[in-house]
Amino acid sequence: MTEKRITMKEIYAKYQCGDMSALYLRDTEKNTVGLTLLPEALADQAVPEGWWNIEPAVQLKLIGDGYAQGFAQGHSMRNSDSTRSLRFREQRAEKKEDGLRVVTVLADERVEARHYLEYRDGTKYLRMYSEVTALSDIGLEMLSSYNLCGFSCVGEGLRTQDFILHRMQSKWSMEGRLESEAFPDLNLEPSWLRIGAGSLRFGQVGSMPVRRYFPWMVAEDRAFGYGIGLQLCNPGSWQMEVYNIDERISLSGGLADREFGHWVKNLKRGEVFRTPEAIATVAAEDVDGISHRLTRAQEENLLKVPEPERDLPVIFNEYCTSWGTPSEEEMLSLIESLKGHSIRYCVMDAGWFVKKGQDWSSIGDWEVNEELFPHGLRFLADRIREAGMIPGIWFEMENVGAGSKAFGKEEWLLTRDGCPLQVGPRRFLDFRKKEVQDYLAERVIDQLRSWNMGYLKVDYNDNIGIGCDGAESQGEGLRQHLEGVQEFWRKLRRELPELVIENCSSGGHRLEPSMQALASMASFSDAHECEIIPILAANVTRAILPAQSQIWAVLRSKDTEKRLYYSLCNTFLGRMCLSGDVRELEDWQWKAVDEAIRFYERCAPLIRSGRSYRQGPRVRDYNHPAGWQAVCRVNGESGQMLVVFHRFHDSGEETAIRLPAGEGEAWELKEAFHRNGIRERLEGNRLTAQGLQDFDAAVWLLQKKTEKESGM
Repeated sequence: MTEKRITMKEIYAKYQCGDMSALYLRDTEKNTVGLTLLPEALADQAVPEGWWNIEPAVQLKLIGDGYAQGFAQGHSMRNSDSTRSLRFREQRAEKKEDGLRVVTVLADERVEARHYLEYRDGTKYLRMYSEVTALSDIGLEMLSSYNLCGFSCVGEGLRTQDFILHRMQSKWSMEGRLESEAFPDLNLEPSWLRIGAGSLRFGQVGSMPVRRYFPWMVAEDRAFGYGIGLQLCNPGSWQMEVYNIDERISLSGGLADREFGHWVKNLKRGEVFRTPEAIATVAAEDVDGISHRLTRAQEENLLKVPEPERDLPVIFNEYCTSWGTPSEEEMLSLIESLKGHSIRYCVMDAGWFVKKGQDWSSIGDWEVNEELFPHGLRFLADRIREAGMIPGIWFEMENVGAGSKAFGKEEWLLTRDGCPLQVGPRRFLDFRKKEVQDYLAERVIDQLRSWNMGYLKVDYNDNIGIGCDGAESQGEGLRQHLEGVQEFWRKLRRELPELVIENCSSGGHRLEPSMQALASMASFSDAHECEIIPILAANVTRAILPAQSQIWAVLRSKDTEKRLYYSLCNTFLGRMCLSGDVRELEDWQWKAVDEAIRFYERCAPLIRSGRSYRQGPRVRDYNHPAGWQAVCRVNGESGQMLVVFHRFHDSGEETAIRLPAGEGEAWELKEAFHRNGIRERLEGNRLTAQGLQDFDAAVWLLQKKTEKESGM
């Protein structure tokens, strides 16, 4: 019996994608083909035999079919009768000019499911998605973007004790906390008879895709020293699932299903539905190395930004100056203070629309308060441009407030159960409707053009939840609405190609690849003046590029030298964004700011293109951070390294930082930015900071020595 099972499983095909291998596994008895990933160096050690299932490369569930056994209902919709009925039809490996696309076709008499794996030469990641074509009228209630079976398919027998699951937790102003847990601690071991389905399904429901977790995970096999990284590109409800019923783990993800995200999609015969894309990688790297490979998929974004963005210029945003109460008088005085300080963008944040005696509840009408801005916003934008800066403005265009005229236009609004969907004082415009798109084209696009604005901060400050009316399910209504939202962003870019767009959602609630692809940069967090800013800034670079991550440095007239340098050093972890009391700063404070900007400009190429290495003890208490953190960012082409160091509470007056260097490499210190009293010593591949106090920070720029300089 054992021999029969062994002969029923085989490696059907192997595709080398750079240093990665995509292995397609076939169960000839069930006539199905599944997919797993391995580093190319381990590919010849794959073991397809054994008492474990080869699952189809696509997981789906059709309405009316039986659900999975193994006590799974309520925590998994995987391996239903719909999935089990899929039979392998064909696989096409399509060679392209710059890479490869593998199409795996599975079908039954009702549906054809195609899984796509795409690789571009020279990259370190793969793109995956699924499509289904209805061969008869069907209702979908689950469909995966990816399904990887057989983790880990190297090594013999049950090895869940070797596996670690890494996830990134997130909530408002505490984005990206890394959670790393052993599979046994997650109860992901199979039970004795291999009939109970173990599943960990996680994700988020609603229109803030980074609200509880980032759509990101890494499954690590520590015994063989490699990991699989996965990231979903989806602005709405999503799920990832780690599943075990036998001796190998399966990893799947995509749109949140009916159980998790209230999603059902009906297809007529001949209709096609495509899932959101997933980015995947596999490597003999740690979690940060795998994260770097995933985020490299977003480097394409940097080629599509407007010209002013190419050198990662400095931003000033007045939000932490006025706290939502800007005026023409105040903005004019800010412009005078900012002149000549190498700041490219001058952004007016929320509140310009607020009517006298009201709060922000008038969002949605987008009418300028003429008392606060008697000469209009074109006048203000012209003054900013005359001062050598690009003017910017804030909108929250998806919501309407209770004090707006748009609040009462119920025919424009999202509804649930026939009633306007309301959260606090906010309702939500329905972006599936032409009238809404036309209204916002007039109030947003036309006004931006007439005001001559060059920068748009798009905020989004509440969550739709499970979804809305207007489709076969509330989850599908949400998906269609967000598809309309993203189409409006694309329209903004088409009609105003020089417009720089910032992706903000109460700080960091939309830090996922599909939104980042539509923006020049994102707000990393609303932790405007918190001591944990460098921790959060380093966290989010596991999911987005530092070149697209805008970091606050809120400057206060009361700042000591130590506090001022701490705030400014934060920004070297991404994009420098200044705010605060710039009109009241003393000369010595402005001198430090100007020094930081000049140094930042020299470091910008490293921030734009490099690999980050993070070290330091784990910070458990974000409200009372202790220990220290160093992020070393290396650019191999230029031979430079940027070291951004922060000391928190209680870690000693001296800290030694290990420089990530290969054998025989040596570095020299080129430049430093820190307060007086901090000293540095470079010995080999160890950089030691001395004279440290609580909440100190420093930035160093290093250059790799040539063989001649290093004495080789």
